[in-house]
Amino acid sequence: MKIGIIGAGKVGISLSYVLRGNGADVAAIADRLPSALETARGFLGADMVYTADVMEVVENCGTVAIATQDRQIAGVAREIFEAAGDLTGKLFFHTSGADPSSILSPLDEKGAHLGSLHPLQTFPDVESAIEVLPDTSIFIEGDEKALAALRVIAGDLGARVYTIEGKDKVVYHLAAVFVCNLLSALMYSGMGVMDRIDVGLEPFLPIIRATMKNIETRGPVAVLTGPVARGDDKTIRSHLAAMEDMPLHREIYLALSKMALEMVRERKTLTEAETETLRRVLEEGEED
Repeated sequence: MKIGIIGAGKVGISLSYVLRGNGADVAAIADRLPSALETARGFLGADMVYTADVMEVVENCGTVAIATQDRQIAGVAREIFEAAGDLTGKLFFHTSGADPSSILSPLDEKGAHLGSLHPLQTFPDVESAIEVLPDTSIFIEGDEKALAALRVIAGDLGARVYTIEGKDKVVYHLAAVFVCNLLSALMYSGMGVMDRIDVGLEPFLPIIRATMKNIETRGPVAVLTGPVARGDDKTIRSHLAAMEDMPLHREIYLALSKMALEMVRERKTLTEAETETLRRVLEEGEED
């Protein structure tokens, strides 16, 4: 099966590179930016088609991945619909984490099969994307025939393949934002506190790595430590006092501490009185 890629960005190039490395016939890649195509050529070599014409990819490939930015996917699908004739038997899939395959409608009206394939990974650049893809979980959804093909493609990309319903894509993506994007925001918040004592991130990296390793092996509830886990309301009060002039950090601290309190309730390691004391301290902190 010939695979064509629309969008020569980080995702499009890295998917093409890994698929070709595993023997898939990635035959063409399209992008309107000559610089993007030149970057793709540097990674993928000369033995494939580089074009600004989306329809050249559609006409020459039985499987087409739309790997553009999320906001452009529906427009690309509409452009193909308006220019294409019969698409019977062709597979179109996009690589958005948040959107279902239905955003590729109305291509199905012309006989195409629709799906989506999302690598559950962070891609700051092409090189790192290529490096981590083989160990990445791949989530797919779509119609029955699309799923059959996507399982093969996903198997050539990542470590494990998971099937998800289109209606659940936004919740899936929300979870990914919490554990990845907002984790970065949390680290940045910590750095803001470190700045007050002129300490950088480096001394904290070992505890960050140990925490992530513990979460991987035992889960977040089991490995929770710190003042909430201990029922240490005195330390929590001192933390809140130290952030009197840091309202956003204080808000983040309170929200996450309330979540930690839910974890403690699930773990049942504090008495009811200790839990109630923490709840009251956190609520008072929101009112201050």
